[in-house]
Amino acid sequence: MQDVVVVGAGHNALVAGCYLARAGWGVTVLERDAVAGGAVSTVERFPGHQVDRGSSAHLMIRHLGIVEELGLAEHGLRYADCDPWAFAPAPPGSDAPGIVFHRDLDATCASVEAACGAAEADAYRRFVGTWGPRSARVLRSFATPPTPRHLARAFWGMDTGGDPAGLSREFLTSGDGLLDATFDDERLRAALAWFGAQSGPPTSAAATAPMVGFAAAMHAVPPGRAIGGSGALSRALVSKLASLGGRVVLGDAVTSLHRGTDGWTVRTAGGTEHRARTVVAGCHVLDTLDLLAAGGHPEPERVSRWRREVRVGPGIGMVVRLATSGLPRYPSAPAGVAVEHGLQLLVHDRRQLHGAHGAAMAGELPPTPVVLAMSLSSLDPGSVPAGQQQVSLWAQWHPYALSGGRSWDGVGEAEGDRIVAEMDAHAPGFADSVLHRLVQTPLDLERELGLRGGNVMHVEMSLESQMLFRPTPELSGYRVPGAAGLYLTGASTHPGGGVSGASGRSAAALALADARGGMLRRAVAGGRAVVARR
Repeated sequence: MQDVVVVGAGHNALVAGCYLARAGWGVTVLERDAVAGGAVSTVERFPGHQVDRGSSAHLMIRHLGIVEELGLAEHGLRYADCDPWAFAPAPPGSDAPGIVFHRDLDATCASVEAACGAAEADAYRRFVGTWGPRSARVLRSFATPPTPRHLARAFWGMDTGGDPAGLSREFLTSGDGLLDATFDDERLRAALAWFGAQSGPPTSAAATAPMVGFAAAMHAVPPGRAIGGSGALSRALVSKLASLGGRVVLGDAVTSLHRGTDGWTVRTAGGTEHRARTVVAGCHVLDTLDLLAAGGHPEPERVSRWRREVRVGPGIGMVVRLATSGLPRYPSAPAGVAVEHGLQLLVHDRRQLHGAHGAAMAGELPPTPVVLAMSLSSLDPGSVPAGQQQVSLWAQWHPYALSGGRSWDGVGEAEGDRIVAEMDAHAPGFADSVLHRLVQTPLDLERELGLRGGNVMHVEMSLESQMLFRPTPELSGYRVPGAAGLYLTGASTHPGGGVSGASGRSAAALALADARGGMLRRAVAGGRAVVARR
């Protein structure tokens, strides 16, 4: 009987495995793929190019202390700061300067003033002063299970300005509402809205103000590029786990989870049967529910209801991965500023965002692709051949299910052309620099990475699917009713998608606490039995 089997080798699952192994548990991780890390993995796509399969810049995990707690630097993990962390170029054909978001607040305000005026620079400084501390509280709430007590503790003592009700309203307002109340310049509003929309929901949705406000946290710790690609984080976690006696088995998919009287039986496609006291499921929550159904969960109707309650949504976006002969050159970039180091926000009016989202809801392609560009090989030259660069173009919103019965296999490459053309409009000559190209449509993301519906967040990040409600109210505590000893982790659980590792740490802490509680209960029961016999 093993201590724990971890299903899936996504970064949250690996984080959970490392914390459990550090506590002395025997850990086996089972992964269907030939590569560990899930959407946080890097492989050679083009000759000599290490290309990320999912995430590229890491925003959250660097704020949460997990890298330091697990000593991942000792296992080869190194980060380069994305500084500037973002750049919003001027609209094509404009002679206005772009907006540069440096880690340094003063330098950012100087750029905002040059592009948008002194009043907007002052407003941005106030925005960071207000939402920086608030974002720190949000990040604190990510670090624990989403119980009312933990959430209250995360936000307790936060400055309300003497108006608690007003503060609650500000957290529940839309990102657009926050931007309209704070800024007058539409270019600045659009850039911050596009940054906030990376969580998935449009900034017109309720409670997206904190997603926009999270930009303020980038001045404390900017996004980071893991040297060697996003998968360097997962490789370091695998190395850490091995150093603690754990192991990762690749290429053998789990097919069922069965709860018996004395623990779990985990069966795989390769015919292997693992027996364990505890299971941590790091795969998509719908995959976990399928595995429970295959293993004979005692309440199949309840499992079916949970499946119906999980909101995957219509899909979020797609990616074009490019090997290029050089970096994008923006006419509106200030001389001598390495704007290619950060997120390049190719939006200048929120109507572009609204139009793209509205089209996706109808199963249509966006009128104009909304693009976020990353050229992080500029920070990580060892990931590409000498004299070449690598650029990723993320575009939102692109629906998983297209109208009119169209297939992504038929339209993906043409949409990739439109995305590259949008980049070329902002950085003239960019299209001519492309040497190799890979298009990852929502369908491709599902096929390769198991991202149901092409949703990189697993489950929608809308208000009704966050915190106490993620992925459903009954499943929000990392446990599954009627399946004692099974714990959930991954993007399907609080705090959701993105590279944070938070749910992995929380799920492990919960499993350890439950085990300690079980030993205490048995000890107490044993003591009572001795007293009774006496």
